[in-house]
Amino acid sequence: MIRFDNLVNNTNNQFSFSLRPFDENYIDTDNKLYDDISKKIFSNKSNSIELKIFPIKHNIEYNTKTPYNRNNGSMIPNVGYQHISSLGLYSKIGPLTITLRPEHHYSENKPFPGFWEGHYPIIWAKRYILWNRIDMPERFGNKRHNSLLLGQSSIKLNYKKLSLGISNENIWWGPSIRNSIMMSNHAQGFKHISFNTNSPIKTFIGNFEFQLISGRLDSSGYTPPNIEAEYAGTKLYVAKINQLAETNDWRYLQGYIVTFSPKIITGFSLGFIRWTQMYSALVEGKYWWMKGNPTYFPIFNNLFRKNDQFVDYEGQTNQAAGIFFRWLWEDSNAEIYAEYNHNDSKFNIRDLILDSEHSRAVTVGIQKVFKSNFLFSWEWTQLEQSASRILRDAGSWYMHYQIYDGYTNKGEVLGAGIGPGSNSQYFSLQKISNNSIYGLALEIVDNDNDFYYEAFASAQDPRRYWKDFNFQFNFEKKFQSFLLESKLIFQRQLNYQWELTEDATNYYLPGRDLNNF
Repeated sequence: MIRFDNLVNNTNNQFSFSLRPFDENYIDTDNKLYDDISKKIFSNKSNSIELKIFPIKHNIEYNTKTPYNRNNGSMIPNVGYQHISSLGLYSKIGPLTITLRPEHHYSENKPFPGFWEGHYPIIWAKRYILWNRIDMPERFGNKRHNSLLLGQSSIKLNYKKLSLGISNENIWWGPSIRNSIMMSNHAQGFKHISFNTNSPIKTFIGNFEFQLISGRLDSSGYTPPNIEAEYAGTKLYVAKINQLAETNDWRYLQGYIVTFSPKIITGFSLGFIRWTQMYSALVEGKYWWMKGNPTYFPIFNNLFRKNDQFVDYEGQTNQAAGIFFRWLWEDSNAEIYAEYNHNDSKFNIRDLILDSEHSRAVTVGIQKVFKSNFLFSWEWTQLEQSASRILRDAGSWYMHYQIYDGYTNKGEVLGAGIGPGSNSQYFSLQKISNNSIYGLALEIVDNDNDFYYEAFASAQDPRRYWKDFNFQFNFEKKFQSFLLESKLIFQRQLNYQWELTEDATNYYLPGRDLNNF
């Protein structure tokens, strides 16, 4: 939920990192909306000791035919009924804060049409280029899900403007509202240690914010469809294991974000994000990701590959880096933001300058308030590879040739919910009053164009783009201690899963077009 106090009165908080609820448009980094209906059980006069109960949150999602899935945390790609329920406690004892907010997840996980069985074997082989290098199953098994999760829980030690803690909370990095490329709440939260600022650190040149995390990423345990498929006598499916240690192991993730807001430009912030991940398995009594990198902080080494001191280091690590900015114009009640990231480390600065389009991904957005209570938003995201792939294939975003699980946790990408190789245009208009919001939105998604060009370029077939048109109505209302949020989406999917039956007499015929609600 987008609130006006964030858009027009929040120049100090630059949205560098935050814990976000499941609504993909929620940008209240302080989680104030839920605090408003939290109940304080106890506090002393100095507020150094406090106990609070969080409100019950019950988030329901239902898909009729295909799994529409965006920024919904612990939920999975699901058809049918699905919910996340949570109830929590918050306690503060001096500098120590403890948040216990476990989640109950239930999902019907009904079957749905997946990658078209009618595709030729070579097309299946092209699809497995991605599936063998990312943990992103179409369906999470064939049974219902019913589990209790750590959810948005944390323990933190706070000192002035700094905080050190352990957490399972979702993290959102960067200014993007719908498709944050580097870190979002699209996947289930992961266990991590965090060292970060609680509020901007003020200096004579401007304000700084940062967050440094070290965490554990896990596999989903599920496989892509049709794992018995073969092409040219070779089985397509390759089990996701750490090939060196011969085990399906967890991954070590480390990343940081730094934001600078200069004094001389009001409302402007500029930031840098970088993350690395690698397998954790033991080899001959040593962690193999430590080979050639004798520290527990790989995030501060080898920004450029010319600095690699060991041949195997690049093969052991998956990394990405990028910059972003946000500029808030208070007098116009408007903002513009963008992020530009690379899914690969460059050899040196010259490589970065000459081939800046290689492995890049971009999000650009604007927001503007009209007549004091109408909010217009637009966000454009492009994850598909640029023309640079003709000479230098970068692979799709979030996949990796040595980290076979890709940039995922529990089977979902940690970044933009549209997924590898996809593009998105999102428009919304909302009318906001003190206690309610009414809104309309249109989302247009090109699904995995990287695969489309790889699979169908040789056939010179321009008819098979898989494109979704998602029409959305949302309504939100607050009643004293009760908050109702609802979102209805009609999804028109053209050429679903790139399915198109050949017909010599009608060349530009429709493919498989589905309606999902």
